[in-house]
Amino acid sequence: MDEDGPQACAVLYATGGTTTTPSPAPDHAPDSAPGDDSGGDGSDSAHDHGSEGDDGSGSGDGPSDLGSGPALYFVTATTTRHGRALAEPDGRVAFTVQRDGQEWAELTGLQGRGRCRILDGAARAAGWRVYTERFPFVEQSDRLRDALERTTLWELRPDWLRLIDNGQGFGHKEEWHRS
Repeated sequence: MDEDGPQACAVLYATGGTTTTPSPAPDHAPDSAPGDDSGGDGSDSAHDHGSEGDDGSGSGDGPSDLGSGPALYFVTATTTRHGRALAEPDGRVAFTVQRDGQEWAELTGLQGRGRCRILDGAARAAGWRVYTERFPFVEQSDRLRDALERTTLWELRPDWLRLIDNGQGFGHKEEWHRS
């Protein structure tokens, strides 16, 4: 902890929010996220939870370009340095997603850029459903559920994603740009 408060960031995220049926993406495909296949084992399944009518602030009072395409949902407090930075108006974010402990020859992960917003009202309820579907143990623990319900829920809407998949050959990349 420093003078700006604790600096921990939530590492659990849930995915959701596509408005079209995703399909495997060739390089620079405009309509699907790289490596997005809603089948599989369900561990990162996409759900159709749009945010119609949101203005990006979570208030639900107007249109927003944040309401379509892939989304990540996560929790972190606005009292942390990164939480305050994420809450800046028109702030841009960069992120990576990968599993720990991978061997370099089989390394897979995502890099991305986009925008974050704090969710409240109906948008928070929809995001919370996505989050707890991905992490059902949250609802099974009163203590954990109560703590996370008091923590800020965020939505990150990427506008650029790059899938790195060394399993298909060293340096294999697929990119997606929001159209």
